[in-house]
Amino acid sequence: MLSVIIPTHNSERTLVPTLSVLVPGATDGLVSEVLVADAGSDDETAAIADVAGCNFLVVAGPLGLRLKTAAAAARAPWLLFLRPGTVFDQSWTVDARRFVEDVAPGPRAAVFRRGAPAQPALREALSLLLAALGARPRPEQGLLIAKSHYDALGGHRENAADPEAELIRRIGGRRIAMLASSAWMRG
Repeated sequence: MLSVIIPTHNSERTLVPTLSVLVPGATDGLVSEVLVADAGSDDETAAIADVAGCNFLVVAGPLGLRLKTAAAAARAPWLLFLRPGTVFDQSWTVDARRFVEDVAPGPRAAVFRRGAPAQPALREALSLLLAALGARPRPEQGLLIAKSHYDALGGHRENAADPEAELIRRIGGRRIAMLASSAWMRG
């Protein structure tokens, strides 16, 4: 159902928590593959990806090229782009599956809510208010998108200064749903 794509470069410390949080998705059939798009790490990133059963791709060049190359290699109809170090709360698989199975027709994508589940209520309320006021989602929230929609948009742009944020901008805030589960960076 989902191909998870994680761009890395010397990410051994931050990759482990992200791969760990994907295990429930893999065991229940939501995550069909994980592609690690590496920029030529000289640490243990490749070994960690290998032990976890990921497809490890070394792609020389900018981040946009690595992401686009991994997306082209993905076999599932849905893509989940994550930064190394991104983790979710426990209900992420339920929310992601519901979105993928129940998504309305047309080009749409989804991101996870910002912030750890234990964050203060005021901060969570502020995050929800910013989203309601049209604040653009951030790459740290992950991006769940149909591969066909990603391809129709032309994927990540290789020459963009921040290809992840630029893709989110092109999708448009009105076409990005906010999932109930939270995502935050660890590491």
